[in-house]
Amino acid sequence: MEKKRITTIRDVARKAEVSIATVSRVVNSNRPVHPDIRERVLKAVEELGYRPNFLARGLRQSNTCMIGLIIPDNSNPFYAEVARAIEDAGFAAGYSVILCNSDLSEEKQLAYIDVLLSHKVDGVILIDIDGVFPKALERILTENVPVVLTNTDILMPAVDQVMVDNYQGGYLTGQYLLGLKHRHVGCITLSTPHSYQSSRIIGFRQALAEGGIELSVEDFTLGNGRYESGYKAMQELLLRRPDLTGVFVFNDLMALGAMNALHAQGIRVPEDISIVGYDNIFFASTSEPALTTIAQPIVTIGQECIARIIERIQQPDKQPTQTTLPVELIERSSCRRLPLLKEEHSRSA
Repeated sequence: MEKKRITTIRDVARKAEVSIATVSRVVNSNRPVHPDIRERVLKAVEELGYRPNFLARGLRQSNTCMIGLIIPDNSNPFYAEVARAIEDAGFAAGYSVILCNSDLSEEKQLAYIDVLLSHKVDGVILIDIDGVFPKALERILTENVPVVLTNTDILMPAVDQVMVDNYQGGYLTGQYLLGLKHRHVGCITLSTPHSYQSSRIIGFRQALAEGGIELSVEDFTLGNGRYESGYKAMQELLLRRPDLTGVFVFNDLMALGAMNALHAQGIRVPEDISIVGYDNIFFASTSEPALTTIAQPIVTIGQECIARIIERIQQPDKQPTQTTLPVELIERSSCRRLPLLKEEHSRSA
């Protein structure tokens, strides 16, 4: 089968009966063109199926209008929803977003960074897991490519960051469980170098400490952020703490796995154990029971990431900014208030 010839700008100019320069002005929208001529060119573009080579144009103009986005795990709905928000905001601003999934692998993350840099992207948005892979950020900065870092609690003054108030999210969770009279509390967190030092865990522990509850390492089990690890972590936590009445899980996906692990053992949520997640992914509201969780402002995260990366592209010497967004407790059906103990009844009488 004969290979179809690629339509060129010269073909469009010939069909529209204008100069190549005029076609370029219409396609790039960088100079005024008479409406009748513009209409003629656009009609020729459509009829011929002309597709401008934006990469080549970007190389000549020192920009490609492309932004790289690296997420750690596209099987997690939270990252998929954030990626969608970033892509929507980028498209509205005139940028194409190239999505790469590192699959929790530093090797893949670094490989994708090399691919994005070779394609001369104008900037990179890096969604990290609490500073797990610092080499990725170093490589981008070494190439002097604009970068925005999000989804990490580690403050990095040298780069632009979009963060959420995870300390407040953890603190709200601790207060909420205390308010429901839970005293036997556990936690499923991420198995990273900062497992117990992430802001949401520090906030959670602080709230409990103010209520007279001190968590030890035995009150924690670890997962990698995925559903299966939440299931296994809940099984392990039950072996350590069979007296649990409440559990805070680092993210919603693991929380859903934890709830199914309880269900498999005949333990009811929330009648026997209350569960609180984090992220407010779509499936949190559709699970049975619906998951109480801390909502991250996903759409705003996407908008802020695009705003910061474009600002850095246009003003490369500007001082880096760190933006912190608020979170919100979403109360659903996975938690219940415990009955008052006898001594509490007597104190309140």
